[in-house]
Amino acid sequence: MNYNSILIKNALVLATMDAERLEIKGGEVYIEGPEIKKVGKNLKIKADYVLDAKDCVVLPGFVNTHHHLYQTLTRNLPAVQDAKLFNWLMYLYEIWRKLTPEAVYISTQVGLGELLLTGCTTSSDHLYVFPKKNSALFIDTEIEAAKELGMRFHAARGSMSRGKSKGGLPSDDVVQKEVDIMKDCERLVHKYHDTNKFSMTRIVLAPCSPFSVTTELLKITAEMAKKWGVKIHTHLAETLDEEKFCVKTHKMRPLEYMESVGWVKDGNSWFAHCVYINEKEAGKMGHTKTGVAHCPSSNLRLGSGIAPIRMFLDKKVPVGLAVDGSASNDSCDMLAEIRQCMLIHRITPSPKHGSSVAIQELPAESGRLGEGVKSDVSFMTAREAFKIATKGGAEVLGRTDIGSIEPGKAADIAIFDVSGIDFAGSKSDSLASLLFCGISHRAKYTIVNGRIVVQDGRLVNVDERKLAEKANKIAQRLLR
Repeated sequence: MNYNSILIKNALVLATMDAERLEIKGGEVYIEGPEIKKVGKNLKIKADYVLDAKDCVVLPGFVNTHHHLYQTLTRNLPAVQDAKLFNWLMYLYEIWRKLTPEAVYISTQVGLGELLLTGCTTSSDHLYVFPKKNSALFIDTEIEAAKELGMRFHAARGSMSRGKSKGGLPSDDVVQKEVDIMKDCERLVHKYHDTNKFSMTRIVLAPCSPFSVTTELLKITAEMAKKWGVKIHTHLAETLDEEKFCVKTHKMRPLEYMESVGWVKDGNSWFAHCVYINEKEAGKMGHTKTGVAHCPSSNLRLGSGIAPIRMFLDKKVPVGLAVDGSASNDSCDMLAEIRQCMLIHRITPSPKHGSSVAIQELPAESGRLGEGVKSDVSFMTAREAFKIATKGGAEVLGRTDIGSIEPGKAADIAIFDVSGIDFAGSKSDSLASLLFCGISHRAKYTIVNGRIVVQDGRLVNVDERKLAEKANKIAQRLLR
């Protein structure tokens, strides 16, 4: 729904997540076009549309920093429900090699639709499977699907150039030659990459992983990304198997290998997962502003491990949150991912045994019950988790125009109703109640670039039921 101006009023709490991290009871936001113009209380302004946020928590739209949208068609497959990463990949490559343009379009809308319904307004997607037949416009197809939904979209043009015949994991018929990959990357950058403020589409260069691409491709990707002014992204340090592969093949640990090919400098790259990164490496990432897309649910689902996020934050590493692909999370629920992030970092790896031990004490948050209680170790708080999902994600993607609610920022806003029975008794901290309570993660409203794309918990621009029916038919065809 398009209005020239929108006034959000009467918020139970407005969490701005700006530099001052204000939480305004009865907060209001005035929007003109794509931009937030005023934030405060009792704004005496007329607007084309007044959105009453009574009994609602208002937040900046969440930022998803890593995804594989095509995987919504292969969720919850019994054969790989309990598989580790490498076996999981080898099984699924045989299905993904049958992807079609229609499958890409529908899966993109399914995944992005689920993200919008759970308060996410910006998403990156890493599409790296390009079958030899009918895949030339896969990224274009994703961009069109995102545009129809009204999602802010960073399309990461993935690639694989090391197939089974060269010691990699993927089938040879889904890998491409370096020259063909870079030619298409150049085409996409020139056609779609928009560096303007509030841009809805940006292109990222994204070779799949150290074990599915050649060293030459990684090097030339870093060089051309700098020339074209785009960011670079890949998976890194997700499993011990990957670490063993890098040490055996390249005689280097994963981060050291990526540094050798020009990926750890200038703050131009971010890596998904980073579970197996040590303190020295984290220091280097912080110094070079090399970002992390933290994927807690996927890392648990595949048994990969728990990323050392507290260490990353201490070392000033940019950290954003990500749901990761729907075949390794089986959900694109962004609010659930924020809750998972908060909970998983209430345990810490035991340095002696490599297992996990519980953190015993909860540190106080200013102005709340328990203030003054001290602890030797820190829980991940609700507010820290929300910060990672908003400002953290914006920093990882290189965006200064999203991630907070303040004048001059894009009007990307998520609004959640907390008036139901599932939130009864939680009003002492309504913001945190979104993560501690609730039986539904659907936003009441989601606004992207000043346009309402979710209203009363339903997608505005597509029919959810028909979309699900199409997705199920395509999924069944792929499995056959």
